[in-house]
Amino acid sequence: MPIPEITPAELARRLAGPPESRPVLVDVRFPHEHEWVALPGSVLMPLPELEDFHEQLEAFRGRPVVVYCHHGVRSLDGAAYLIDRGLQAVSLQGGIDLYSRAVDPSLPRY
Repeated sequence: MPIPEITPAELARRLAGPPESRPVLVDVRFPHEHEWVALPGSVLMPLPELEDFHEQLEAFRGRPVVVYCHHGVRSLDGAAYLIDRGLQAVSLQGGIDLYSRAVDPSLPRY
């Protein structure tokens, strides 16, 4: 089954909406990548350590979750992991790199 994805434009639209309808942002990159650039309000949960965040992930149950990485590859695995655990997760298409090019050019690219 394909992993659902969200476009950068759709994510920007949802982030601009009312606070109660905004998705949780989960960054599955490594800490040094997150320090370089991150979507505001995102939570860092590196993909290799995702299962260690069980309790924190449970707090997201019933809320939409957008998983992102650099180019949208690792986030597919992260979203699949969350979906397998019953969470409402999608992957950010093209990752933070495409988001910075398509939505917010003030975000540094690497």
